Order: sequence, then structure tokens, then C-alpha cells
Amino acid sequence: MTSHATAATAARPEARSGALGRVAGSPLARLITRRVLVAIPLLLAISLLVFVLLELLPGDPAQVQAGMDATPEEVEAVRRRLGLDRPAPERYLSWLFGVLTGNLGVSSVQQKPVTEILATALPPTIEIVALAFIVSLVVALPVALLAARKPGGFFDRTIMVISMALLAIPNYVLALLLVLIFAVAFRGMLPSLGYVPISAGLWPNLRTVILPVLALSIPLMAFYARFLRGDLVEQINSADYVDTARAKGVGSWRILWQHAFRNSSFGLLTIVGLNIGGLIGGTVIIEQIFSIRGLGMEMLQALGARDIAVVQICVFIFAAVAIAANLIVDVLYAVLDPRIRYGRN
Repeated sequence: MTSHATAATAARPEARSGALGRVAGSPLARLITRRVLVAIPLLLAISLLVFVLLELLPGDPAQVQAGMDATPEEVEAVRRRLGLDRPAPERYLSWLFGVLTGNLGVSSVQQKPVTEILATALPPTIEIVALAFIVSLVVALPVALLAARKPGGFFDRTIMVISMALLAIPNYVLALLLVLIFAVAFRGMLPSLGYVPISAGLWPNLRTVILPVLALSIPLMAFYARFLRGDLVEQINSADYVDTARAKGVGSWRILWQHAFRNSSFGLLTIVGLNIGGLIGGTVIIEQIFSIRGLGMEMLQALGARDIAVVQICVFIFAAVAIAANLIVDVLYAVLDPRIRYGRN
């Protein structure tokens, strides 16, 4: 008995290492590794592009920060303080090394570390984007399924008309309409300005993010609902497997949910992955309207003041999130479809 237990204990590390080896060598792990290896040079290229574009912006950042009435000596002093007197390649490499080592620099306008600015700006942006994404999908999926169950029916036609109307309204106009309704017409039912962190209480926090989240999510839920409904109807009307399932007596809901939705989810995943970047970009305007000091507002104000350290890292974060979202979509593709895992599609 003791010898068997000893042998089993000795075999466990080998079994674990064997299992880890199989996981590391699995098609899914190889796919993720390939995507990550592609994402790294892509991020570097984007960071370089942002740096070059900031260099090409008209105007002198040192003059902007010193003030239009500053003397040439004062402008030159600001230029040296910001490090703008160094060659551009040296400044880019210095910034990149700082990012890799956790030193994001100091804001030339706010005179504090960029990490400190991000610690304040990231939570509201992350919360608004995450809630807008979740709300749009949670509403759009059942609506699309209900509309696709009876194409051309009353519910389907109503949803199509409403979604088309919502898609025609830009989210900044929608934001202003929401403010007029919930903050003005209903006499302050929901606040129109500011952000309360979640540490101050769940409800006070939610009250300040409901309107920004609705302004971002309503156009998205209309778009997702229309797209998914159209794809589901196409699957139901043209796919052979649907005819086979019907011939076997499978119910319409089961066909819709278990068969058509699975295939339609690929198209929806693609759209969701592409929309993540737009959703984050939408916060730039929404945060301005609702006076929320998030990443979008910081970037816009830094751009106006030529605060290069803040603009660079904000754009870099936006790009990194968009690339990460597409990476996750690629992995979900592979999870849903084994042919992609094995490189057959």
C-alpha cells in the first residue's frame, strides 16, 4: 500500500507536467500565442504612429504651454524642461522604455505623474464602457431572437422601425435628449453632470452613470438587434440543417436557439469586436457632455494643451483595448469552431 502511494505521489508531478505540456501544445494555445505575437508589433507600430502624428501637429508645444505672451527665453526654458530639445527618435525610445518599465512620465500641464492621472481617469471610463457593452448585448439578444421567431410579424416590424430610428440618432444627441428628459423634465431624477465613485455607495454611483451608459448603449443595442435578427432570419430561411431539424419535429424555439443562434454568433462576435474600439472612442464625447473626468476627457483636454505624455498614453490604452478585444474575439471563434483551432478555416 505504501509503495503504491509513494509511486502515485512520484507520478503526480510527471502527470501534471504532461497535462501542462498538452495544454501548452494544444491548437488553442498555439493560436493564442500566434495572436499575441502579432499584437505586440502592432502595438509598437501604433505607438510610433501616434508619436509621429503628435510631432506633425501644427504649433509649438513649448509655446502653447509657456503662453502666447512668453518671451523666447521662457519658451526655450519650457522646451528644455519638457525634453523637446532632444531629437525625436531619442524621445520616442525614452518614452517606450518608460512604458515598459512602468514609468509613464509626468504631465506637463497638471504637474503630476501620468500614473496618478490614470488611476483617477480609468475607473469611470472602464465602468461606463463595460456597463454599456453588457446592457447593449443583454437587451439586443432576446429582442433579436423574438423578432426572428416570426419575421414580418408585429413585434418584428416594430423592432425594426424603432431600431432604425435609434440608429439615426448620434449618441451625443441622444445624450442631450436624455439629459433634457431625466435631469430637466423630471426635475433631477438623474444627475446630468459628474461622477461618484463606487466606493461612495452603489446607488449614488449608478445614478451618475445611468445616463452616460444609456447614451452609449442604446445605438449599440439597436445595431446588434438588427444585425442578429437579420442573420437569424437568413439562417432559418436558407440553411439545410434547419430544414432537417424541422423534418425531425424540432420546435421553432429550439431551432432558433440551439441551431441558428450558434451559427449567427460568429457574425455577432465579429461586429462586437469591431465595435469595442468605437465604444471606447465614444466615451471621449460622452464624458465631455456629462462632465466625467475619465480617460476620454483627459485625452481631449491634454490634446488641447499639447500635454504629450498624457495624450500618448491615452491613445496607447485605447489601441491596446481594441487589440485585446479582437484577440478575445479570435479566441472565442476558435472555441466555438474547432476548424479555426486546427487552422482549417
